[in-house]
Amino acid sequence: MRRMEIFNDILCVTVAELTADDGGVQVMSYDNYQKLASRHRINIVRAGRGLGSYALIEWSSIPARFKERFMEKYGDPEKMLKKDEGMLEYDMKAKEFFAEYILPDGKGIKSGKQSEFVMNASVLNLLLRRADEQRAARHRCGNSTPINWKGIHAECESLRDTYGHTLPHNAARLREKMRQYRREGYACLVSGRLLNTNAQKITPEAGEYIIALKRSMVPVYTNSQILAEYNAKCAETGWKPLKSLTMLTQFLNRPDVKGRWYAAAHGELEAKRLYNWQHVTVLPETRDALWYMDGTKLNLYFKRYTQKGYVLSSVQVVEVVDAYSECLIGYHVSETECFESMYEAVRMAITNNRHLPVELVYDNQGGTKRADAKEWLAKVSVRCSRPTAPYNAASKTIESIFNRFQSGVMHGHFAFTGMNVTTKSASSRPNMEFVMANLENLPTYEEALALYAGMRDEWNSMPHPKYGRPRIELYESSSNPESPEVGEAAFRELFWITSPKECRFTARGLQITVRGKEYTYDVYGRDGLPDMAFRRDHTGEKFHVQYDPHDMSRVRLCTKDGYGYRLVAEAATYAVVHRALQDQLEGERAFIRQMEDANKKERVRRHLEGMRLDMKYGTAPEQHGLVTPRPQGITDKEYEHYADIIMAEEAANETAAAEPAPGTVGQFNKAQSNSTFDQIAAYDKL
Repeated sequence: MRRMEIFNDILCVTVAELTADDGGVQVMSYDNYQKLASRHRINIVRAGRGLGSYALIEWSSIPARFKERFMEKYGDPEKMLKKDEGMLEYDMKAKEFFAEYILPDGKGIKSGKQSEFVMNASVLNLLLRRADEQRAARHRCGNSTPINWKGIHAECESLRDTYGHTLPHNAARLREKMRQYRREGYACLVSGRLLNTNAQKITPEAGEYIIALKRSMVPVYTNSQILAEYNAKCAETGWKPLKSLTMLTQFLNRPDVKGRWYAAAHGELEAKRLYNWQHVTVLPETRDALWYMDGTKLNLYFKRYTQKGYVLSSVQVVEVVDAYSECLIGYHVSETECFESMYEAVRMAITNNRHLPVELVYDNQGGTKRADAKEWLAKVSVRCSRPTAPYNAASKTIESIFNRFQSGVMHGHFAFTGMNVTTKSASSRPNMEFVMANLENLPTYEEALALYAGMRDEWNSMPHPKYGRPRIELYESSSNPESPEVGEAAFRELFWITSPKECRFTARGLQITVRGKEYTYDVYGRDGLPDMAFRRDHTGEKFHVQYDPHDMSRVRLCTKDGYGYRLVAEAATYAVVHRALQDQLEGERAFIRQMEDANKKERVRRHLEGMRLDMKYGTAPEQHGLVTPRPQGITDKEYEHYADIIMAEEAANETAAAEPAPGTVGQFNKAQSNSTFDQIAAYDKL
């Protein structure tokens, strides 16, 4: 700690000495110091303002009780100054100053230079103290004799031999350096060579011009061209020209300058990768806590046969990875990365282990933005399914796993396509000359799939880099209480997908297109025939269709409101019959006759309902001396037959709605005795 010193011929102590509580009792509290200062009870010779400066308090102005405490703790200041004569005090404040000093090029001072500058500051402190002591002594004696600068210079040279400082040898220059040090402080000791860089020659305005040239895209300048343009501009502006390309390059690569042009020259994503703050995260400690799903190129070439011979081909693969174990738990290969491929990969993962992930993170590719994709992805995790941040590959754990899988396992096969196209290592790229020379020896598509499956198994059997156990063993031996086992019913329900658009039910059933293939469905009754009642109420209505891509034999027809989906009916594949008699299978002819009968009955039903409505509101032709035509192609006998059946059904429905069904023989007889003759006749016809 700095003790006391002479300042302007006055013996002073520091605030730190008065208020520090280390090594003994405080001389005074900081509150006491502030009160004494505000009441002018102590004389502050120098206020502690500015970097490297500290407050000095005149020793003689300090109240007696605090002087006693000071001397008990530190000793008598006058005696200590005499005792310290000839001893060099290492300036710790200077050490802190130069350690934190930043040069114009954005760099700090090297440790060797820091030590040199601190030593110079310490020697200057001593020399200035000698000068102050001489002034104080002459002042006390009323003597105006000049300071003995020769003695100070001689002491400086003796300290050079002892401590190796680098202050000026010349007495006049030493005296000027002491004056400069008193005025400017530590900063004046920084070597001019460190400050005399292109930063001094390039003014802020000139720097902006250079940065603008570096950012230019029309045209794009090289550094040599920027140097030429800048030096030409100097003649107009009065800027100092740069003598070499090195000076320009040093300026452009300064940390405070590089960020201003880097995005324009190399792209905003590269600038984001270089300058943005990055999260440091901890991976899960149990399986199924986090699954990653991402699509990439299946990094194996295979041969595909065409009319012109074999051609080189590759496909896409979507992988699902457990973040805890790095185990590859599900995948699907397809020509393109799409939602269907993601669906199959997740379905495989859940099918194999019968557990849902607590969190599913997937690539933000176009297929996941479909309405049906969003709905399905939302229900295949315990808590949430979310897309990863776009254009942020460096933060994706699965990208790291892919890279290690490719470099550690797939790299060994000559059909390996190489790693990411942005890789700079030549060893990470394929030898295309060798690949093309052995085109016929490449695996076929089926062989490539089998080869890839084997590579996945090899990766899963390799030890995890953190836990040292095989990844598959690590995954299977772990358990996650927040990821319960998926039962059979929940498993079946899980993989139903809802169509993104509504489909209309028509006379020819309901048609839906899934993965480019059309499917047609109809709703059937308990007798196995098309449900005419459903058709009567819902033909022309639109439905959301729920289906399982692995079993398209049945679908669900649903409506949607603010509360979600409501099941209206289940539908099965639309019945198809052969037109030619010789092609018809057993039961087809009977089915045709049954449907002809059902259609006629529905036509009569519609005709009767229409007539009833017309009569009720006085719009029937018969009420105006005219006749309502009967359905064409249906004889009068057939019409009467169907009319009787329809009326009997309506009467039965009314009775069933009015009274509960009899539960005993007595109740049935009672109900029959209460029926009218017409109702009994209708039952007899049935």
